[in-house]
Amino acid sequence: MNENAESLFDTDSRHSWNIQRFLSYHCKQSSAVLIHSILISIIQRFTPEILRKGIHGDTMTENGCEYRERVLTMDTMNPNVKRVEYAVRGPIVQRAVQIERELKMGIKKPFTEVIRANIGDCHAMGQKPITFFRQVLALCSYPDLLEDGKFPEDAKSRARRILQACGGGSLGAYSTSQGIEMIRQDIARYIERRDGGITCDPDNIYLSTGASDAIVTMLKLLVSGEGMSRTGVMISIPQYPLYSATLAELGAVQISYYLDEDNCWSLDISELRRALQEAKKHCSPRALCIINPGNPTGQVQSRQCIEGVIRFAAAEKLFLMADEVYQDNVYADGCKFHSFKKVLFEMGLEYSEKVELASFHSTSKCYMGECGFRGGYMEVVNLDPEVKVQLTKLVSVRLCPPVPGQALLDVVVNPPQPDEPSYDTFIKERTDTLATLAEKANMTQEILNQVPGIKCNPVQGAMYTFPRIHLPPKAILEAKEKEQTPDMFYCMKLLEETGICLVPGSGFGQRDGTYHFRMTILPPKEKLKIVLAKIKEFHQHFMAQYS
Repeated sequence: MNENAESLFDTDSRHSWNIQRFLSYHCKQSSAVLIHSILISIIQRFTPEILRKGIHGDTMTENGCEYRERVLTMDTMNPNVKRVEYAVRGPIVQRAVQIERELKMGIKKPFTEVIRANIGDCHAMGQKPITFFRQVLALCSYPDLLEDGKFPEDAKSRARRILQACGGGSLGAYSTSQGIEMIRQDIARYIERRDGGITCDPDNIYLSTGASDAIVTMLKLLVSGEGMSRTGVMISIPQYPLYSATLAELGAVQISYYLDEDNCWSLDISELRRALQEAKKHCSPRALCIINPGNPTGQVQSRQCIEGVIRFAAAEKLFLMADEVYQDNVYADGCKFHSFKKVLFEMGLEYSEKVELASFHSTSKCYMGECGFRGGYMEVVNLDPEVKVQLTKLVSVRLCPPVPGQALLDVVVNPPQPDEPSYDTFIKERTDTLATLAEKANMTQEILNQVPGIKCNPVQGAMYTFPRIHLPPKAILEAKEKEQTPDMFYCMKLLEETGICLVPGSGFGQRDGTYHFRMTILPPKEKLKIVLAKIKEFHQHFMAQYS
């Protein structure tokens, strides 16, 4: 920064408009590359203390107007919020957004687009919506279309039924806080079909704003106490950052148990015992969270494993939370989805009347991929009746889940039947979507395992791969010098050089000394091949550069 610009930061000057003069000066410069140095200079020279309190006291004055110290500052805000981290939309993604803007401005890069392989946003990655679902939602949103002959009769009948259950016959009306009763009944029947006839009470169903909302709600109920009595919640490592972020926000204790990477990210009951015994020294463990199929690891739990988890929860008096949003996404031969509720009830009364369970599902994943509608539900089993009253009170504070999301959920659990006109199209679209995902899961695993220094477990289910990457000591040292985790350093360089946006494994948790990244398998097949080829080329160049 030259002398003229430097003088703009003279703290004896009228400070409140120094920034404006500084920016005005630099706006006369022709090179866009100065923007970065401008921002760095402002941050360095106008420290948070000066911006908050002014240069000579607790107030700042400009044109006779007095600006007092802010009430909400980094010092006064909720300290738990500062502990929250959510890697899926963290620094890598923020930089990806900046790069997209730079490309639009015409700034040259070694690539022409940013490919976001960081998040399981199906439709953003090119997955097509299921026709029947969108037809029903269109009819519900604009009922005049019910008179249009272009829509099949089964879609119209679903729409009429949903609208009759809505206040004033409109998706725009509030619903009851627990969700529309008719839709909860349909979900209960769906669960009974899925679980081979095991009874489901609609009153145990709570509709939610995606599965995430229900998970956060249940964790709120569970967290209490102080010190040694503070609630501890067991979560898998690697884990989906929703869990660690929510526990941080609530001030709960995270109890980490590690999945076995050498055995396809399987869950070992002895590791649960180890983590629990260690945690009892400083908190009160109350809950155990399972993600099946796994995110970010893509493993599918065997029935034997699920039975072991249930026995463990029963013996240790732990509340079970089963995140089952990928239950249709099972690809590997020999793997099958088993719901925790089904296994629980088939284990007999010793467990089915004792173990407390909340299970979660969503319209965002599986073959639907309707992330934006924010439809989801939670089923609770063996919940204390008085606690259930408190749960209902808690969800009522938010009035109700999005009603369009509830409508979508209803057609997901109540799809076209064999004797209806939309059945053949629905089955074809559903089958093709899942088959394509399975093909891409296998292709991803095969190509990544061809790269020296990358080891990828089979993608048995869900929508992601979580490969382990070998990083040379020289790269690890440079990452530390930049105050970055080694896998963040790797992923940031990958983004800057190829335009591919991944999430470093450190954002999900991993064993010390190991490094990973999470990548979704959602891009279209041809684009996924390009992504994998670029990763392969980048990794080979990276290893040569730092070896």
